[in-house]
Amino acid sequence: MADYAFVTRWLLSAPIDQVFAEIDHASAWPTWWRGVRRVEILEPGDADKIGLITRTTWRSKLPYDLTFNARTTRREPPTGPASTAVIAVDAFGELEGHGKWELVGSAEGTLVTYDWNVATNKAWMNLFAPVLRPLFGWNHDTIMAWGGAGLATRLGCTLVEG
Repeated sequence: MADYAFVTRWLLSAPIDQVFAEIDHASAWPTWWRGVRRVEILEPGDADKIGLITRTTWRSKLPYDLTFNARTTRREPPTGPASTAVIAVDAFGELEGHGKWELVGSAEGTLVTYDWNVATNKAWMNLFAPVLRPLFGWNHDTIMAWGGAGLATRLGCTLVEG
């Protein structure tokens, strides 16, 4: 397996509760996040969405789809405009690892940080990882840039950074 660690930051001029609501509602991502082809809810999880399992299919400019499942392991909604919120997931399927959304609200808006630490399970990706690693990184950054821009459009706000 080839291991990857990515950190994405978006600064949006929108309140944390609105940003959290959109990120938390993964089944709606295909409506605003270019590159998200499909999201299926496999398990609803408990009343706090812990144990929620989604299957998401992604595609960027590279001609392949990547599908993996994500199980919510931690979910802490915002408690006010200047609070912190967290959604953490374990990924399994064609990718395996951990992701964590952390949102910090302030008077300027919401800073979103996404830490994504995964390994690939596709044989061809592992075989070519030594050569294609920079391209896979570019691919990830492209999809995340689309996400930041799409989220800003969805919320009718400015993507200040990202």
